[in-house]
Order: sequence, then structure tokens, then C-alpha cells
Amino acid sequence: MQTDERLRRWRMVLGGPDCDGTGVRLTGDDVRMDAALEALYGGGDGPDGGGRGRSRQGGLGASAPKVARWLGDIRAYFPSTVVQVMQKDAIERLNLTELLLEPEMLEAVEPDVHLVGTLLSLNRVMPDRAKESARAVVRKVVGELEKRLAQRTRSAVSGALDRSARVQRPRRPSDVDWHRTIRANLRHYLPERGTVVPERLIGYGRRQQAVKRDVVLAIDQSGSMAASVVYAGVFGAVLGSMRSLRTSLVVFDTAVVDLTDHLHDPVEVLFGTQLGGGTDINRAIAYCQGLITRPRDSILVLISDLYEGGNRKEMLRRVAELTSAGVQVIALLALSDEGAPAYDHDNAAALAAMGVPAFACTPDAFPDLMAAAIERRDLKEWAERHK
Repeated sequence: MQTDERLRRWRMVLGGPDCDGTGVRLTGDDVRMDAALEALYGGGDGPDGGGRGRSRQGGLGASAPKVARWLGDIRAYFPSTVVQVMQKDAIERLNLTELLLEPEMLEAVEPDVHLVGTLLSLNRVMPDRAKESARAVVRKVVGELEKRLAQRTRSAVSGALDRSARVQRPRRPSDVDWHRTIRANLRHYLPERGTVVPERLIGYGRRQQAVKRDVVLAIDQSGSMAASVVYAGVFGAVLGSMRSLRTSLVVFDTAVVDLTDHLHDPVEVLFGTQLGGGTDINRAIAYCQGLITRPRDSILVLISDLYEGGNRKEMLRRVAELTSAGVQVIALLALSDEGAPAYDHDNAAALAAMGVPAFACTPDAFPDLMAAAIERRDLKEWAERHK
């Protein structure tokens, strides 16, 4: 029985005809699952047949009804995680981007980060009839990301701000953090008296409504950074909602656009981007320099693959000026689940030499990264531990 199941699975993987060597003949739902896979990864003309055993080139064609049926089939027979991978492959392999401009298609797809990135890249050419459907897709994905990430981000950042505000000379007993004070003075324990004699008091920083840190997110909106743009937009909105932070968000290609005024709505932030085009990191950093008025209380997060189309020497000089002034600069090669994409290794090495390590970061790790930056921990060490 176990052997039969293994042969069936091999038959589904191979996608060949009945004489493919497994001796397995598909029946029932397996036939329809095989047809859906064949349409994307096989060599035929789609789910309606043909082409078995030929080179795998895909065959959904340009028929909107056929694509709509195929989208329905894969949602019926595969889990959502697999559906998202197949949709991404279909868009890339079969050039289905034009069909995504149809509202009917947008209502049939399984929303995910990669689909949002594709829609954002089509934003400028999207017909009016499809824009509301596209916004609904983006809004759904953003809502799911906020549920997953917002609370963790607020907790991590708030905790880091409280810890960074601790004082060594609390003025009143109510300001003493007794748990930390006892731990810090355990070596002064007197067994005969059964007590600790604290030589050093650790106190809570007084809670203030004033802004404690300035955070600037500078996001490269070149095409390869699509997933990072989506996640950065969501995180920007979360950070922007915290009163103890002053958050700015800018996106750039060869020009710079300040989207800070839209941070109250991450969907508006994302539709304010324009994926694709060149990259001028130097211009973006120059703009960010103008936003920073309290260097030692500021964090600049540059999210980019570091391929500089502008003035590289000037870009590196500006980063050196920022770090010398006390700004905590972070270079993220990606903010996504996929890991680091292709990136400029020379620029990454040059930044590392200035004490600005360049590394990729997953969305789940980003809250902890921001906490580490607020506490001014060693980010190179942090990156090594979170590989």
C-alpha cells in the first residue's frame, strides 16, 4: 500500500503519460490535479489536454476564462501555501500580468505578498475598473500582515525604549527596578543577614510622552525589492503609530518620494510606490540627512540591494558622515522571507568597513532588530545570531 502511494506521488511529480514507468493510472481528483500542474509546468495547451511527455513550458495560453478556471482548480485541490507558489510561477513563467488587470482575475487569485508586489508594479498602467479590486487584494494582505507582526513590533520596540531609558541613580524608591537591582548585586549577598546590600541601584526611566527616537525608513523601490517594499510599508505604518517614535518613510529609485504623510494607512503607502526603474541611493541618503535633526537619537534603515546607479563615492561619504554624527545606520539587503537577493558585494563590504553591516532580515526578526538598534547593541553580532 505504501509502495502504491509512493508510485502515485512519483507519477504526479513526473507528469508523464500512463507509460512513464510508474504504471500508475490516475483517477478522480488526481486527474484534475495533474491537469492543473500540467497547465503550468507541462508542455501542453493547458488543462484541456495535449503535450504530455514534451518539454515543460507551460500552457495556460491567453484565455481569461481558462485562467479563471485554472485558478479555481488549484484553490480547490492544493493548500493556500502551494497555491501562492503556483500563482507566482504562473505570473513569471507564462506572463499573466496583463490578465491581472482584469477585476475577475483579481477576485479569483489567492492574495499574498508576491501578488501585491506584482500589482504595485502594474499600478501606473492599471485601468480604473481593476483598481478597486487591486486595492481590496492589497488591503487583505496588509491586514493579515498587521495581525501577524504589529503587536510583536510594538512590544519589542516599547520594551527596548523602556530599557534604554533606565537610570543608574533613581531619585525615589518607587523609581527603583528592584528585580534588576537585586540581580545586579547578588555578589553582595550577606548570608548571615539573609539579604543583599545593593551597591548600585537600577531605576526605571520615567515615562515621557516626548519622542525618544527618530526612525527613517529609506526603501529602494526597484523591481527586485517588491516583497521588501510590501513588508517595509506595513512596518512603517506600525512604527508610525507609536508616539514614542518619530517615523519617516521615503521610497526611491532615481527620484525620492516622501510618503510619511500616508503612514496612517499602509495601503496608501504601498500605492504611493512605483516599483521598477533605476536606483540613486546617494540622492535618497541626501534627502534622509535632511530629515535627521537628532543624530544620536536617530536610526536610519536603508532597505536596498545596494546597486548604486548614482554617485557611489558620495553615497559612502554620506553614510560615513551619518555614523560619525551618531546615527545608527542599518543596511537591509532584503526584508522578506526569501533571504538575501543578488546585491552589490563591494558596496556591502564598504558599508561593513564603516561599521554598517549589510544583511537580509526576515519580517519575523525585524521587531527584534529594531529593539537591538534602539538599545545600540552590536548589529553585526545580532545579524550573525539570526542567520
